[in-house]
Amino acid sequence: MPAQQKKILFCIAGVLSFACALGTAAAIGTQLWVKGTILCKTGALLVNATGQELEKFIGKIQYGLFYGERVRQCGLGGRPFQFSFFPDLLKIIPASIHVSVILFCTVLIVFALVGAGFFLFNAFGSPYETLHGPVGLYLWSFIACSCGCLIMILFSSEVKIHHLSEKIANFKEENFTFKTHSEQFANSFWIILVCSLVQFLNALLIRFAGFEFPFSKSKDSVRITGAADLMY
Repeated sequence: MPAQQKKILFCIAGVLSFACALGTAAAIGTQLWVKGTILCKTGALLVNATGQELEKFIGKIQYGLFYGERVRQCGLGGRPFQFSFFPDLLKIIPASIHVSVILFCTVLIVFALVGAGFFLFNAFGSPYETLHGPVGLYLWSFIACSCGCLIMILFSSEVKIHHLSEKIANFKEENFTFKTHSEQFANSFWIILVCSLVQFLNALLIRFAGFEFPFSKSKDSVRITGAADLMY
């Protein structure tokens, strides 16, 4: 592939990787990871609410990695409540998983920025061997993509397996019991998915630029090496 086309591909990959870092950083600071509704089970059972009557007992909840908001409804109108994971909810949530999600988000940002820098360096500079060359580009993209996948797996398990929404909904509740009525992942969660796909796309761009995967050797190089060994 001509050098000019390689520069264009590396520039595209660098911009995408930089956008991935910015998107992840923005996602961390929002409370748009999960949106859902919570049912005041105690209130609904007391009045035996059914059909449209249940709407008076269905509140809302949304949260991110650091803070969120819930609106509880028990027949007397909505009452909003702001909460923070640190330190308010630290005792009731799976803290190790939650901290791991934040840690992998940070690693994703760091390696996305590193990858963006090396992509642009290879586009406009003279690539070094190993870390500055194709091997390094594959490495940064692989690490960032892996971190994105781990973030989605860990956070999904925290929400679905450990019932995070119900734990938050019942936080500091003594007289009422809340149950998750519906929940879905929101924009910030899907940004992480897009960032993972972007890093995978960057690896494909490296391949399209004409660089083989670093751990595979061509047959010609093997033959040359074997002939050299026979000479000595």
